Amino acid sequence: MHFLALPDERGRLIWISAARPGRTHDATAARHDHLVEHLKAAGLGALADLGFLGVDKPDDPDDLVIVTGFKATRYRKLTPGQKTANRVLAAGRAPVERGFAHLKNWRILTKLRTDPARATHLLRALLVLTNIEATTGN
Repeated sequence: MHFLALPDERGRLIWISAARPGRTHDATAARHDHLVEHLKAAGLGALADLGFLGVDKPDDPDDLVIVTGFKATRYRKLTPGQKTANRVLAAGRAPVERGFAHLKNWRILTKLRTDPARATHLLRALLVLTNIEATTGN
């Protein structure tokens, strides 16, 4: 299964997308979910990994909603400034990754082999349970 999740700046999950087949790419899922438009409407932004490169292509570079790092290729190495930007982005994403790690603690997700529609219901239930667990402190 493949799904997108948005944690807040402290790593608490606030949104989970519908489940899709595991072969779905992050960028494709973000486009299908209209993630950029929803974030923009809510006045939010997101720090994302390189799987989201090219999802957000505004006319004005200052209007970026989804910020990703720089990707090196075999023929184009990263400049020192790009490497520094990637390190700063990684530091900002650390709490977000903690939210994903917490979601992966739900063992049922590792063994889930079902229809994506059923998996979506399970994911939404896990989001509620995760938020209850976070507010009660257990």
